[in-house]
Amino acid sequence: MTSRATLLLVCTLLGLVAASAATWVHAELVRHPDLASVCDVNATVNCTHAYSSAYGKLAGVPVAVLGVLFFGGVLLLQVGARFLHVPEPAHVGSYAFLLALPGVAFAAYLAIASWLVLHVVCLLCVTIDVATLGVCVIGGLMTRFSLVSVPARLARDLKTLTARPAAVALAIAFVAGASALVGLFPRAAAEPVFASEAPVFTPPPAAPDPLPQNDQLNAYLDSAPRRMIPVDAPGAAVVVVKFNDYQCPACGNSYALFKPLKEKWERQAPGKVKFVTKDFALNTDCNSAIQRGLHPFACQAAAAVRMARKTGKAEALEEWLYANQESLTLDSLRNAVKTIGGVGDFDAQYPKILPEVKTDSALGGFLGVHSTPTFFVNGIQMPDFRVPIMDAAIEHELKKAGVIK
Repeated sequence: MTSRATLLLVCTLLGLVAASAATWVHAELVRHPDLASVCDVNATVNCTHAYSSAYGKLAGVPVAVLGVLFFGGVLLLQVGARFLHVPEPAHVGSYAFLLALPGVAFAAYLAIASWLVLHVVCLLCVTIDVATLGVCVIGGLMTRFSLVSVPARLARDLKTLTARPAAVALAIAFVAGASALVGLFPRAAAEPVFASEAPVFTPPPAAPDPLPQNDQLNAYLDSAPRRMIPVDAPGAAVVVVKFNDYQCPACGNSYALFKPLKEKWERQAPGKVKFVTKDFALNTDCNSAIQRGLHPFACQAAAAVRMARKTGKAEALEEWLYANQESLTLDSLRNAVKTIGGVGDFDAQYPKILPEVKTDSALGGFLGVHSTPTFFVNGIQMPDFRVPIMDAAIEHELKKAGVIK
């Protein structure tokens, strides 16, 4: 085996191991959303955020699985050439090069999306990208003939393959294994919202029902699964995540009702309780987790608030949106973003911001969110978001963390 062939094999095995590990991690995150992935170092170096985003799949197939199939196919070419002489050993480099070309382009796209859109780095993904580039470069260096002749060489290799039962059996086994891997990969527990099943909103009741006793709530918090939700909250002992739609009446109610709660815990435990809003716009233009859009301007509203965060005017714009839900139009939103949010180029920024909204929505779908608002306290989905219950949940988590007694 030549030195270049050895390098090709090393890159292939490296990529196959990394892609297999990524596939296992992604599958475990689907089966156990509360899993702490071994490759989650912090909010930036975070595999979970990458896999659970809209960029974690292509046409419904996990990107990690596609990596296993790619490197498995390249390895099959090398094994077949070495032991069965199918394909001809001289052709392996060119086939690997041509297979890797679209892989390199796709890897570059994912890398850009990961860094510029998601603002995360996935260590397994980086390893896969490096291995893909290595296969492409080494395969190109191994090619000693014009690529124009590849179709004729491929036809000759396929004819040889069909004449050798062992090669045919190996090819069939690979196709069967690939189909099984794609078909048996676990699906997220979240069920899609079908056209006949509009999301059900549950605003806080005017006359509260009897609240559960503290011991009941504490028992729930101690036994409920904790989901892995990527949030940048350094120093916080409790993170409250709200999946939100700015045209949702219940979201507006909770926004107003939670203001005193936020102020209370900022006074009693400064910096230890973090409230985070994530977008789950009920509009199919930016939310693939639903099949029926209810709010025509929810995507634009979510993007507008993101733009206003850069000018420091997000809170003012949020209050305006909640106060004008019923009369909201695209023109009134554009005007509000400019006059209240301090953003003068909404239309130019919108296509750049929209992927961030889609990422949040995809995360919500991955976590089983199907209505708004949906709250998580330290990764625990809260079935009831009335203020006294949320207050008690925060207090329980602060005590558990040793912040308060």
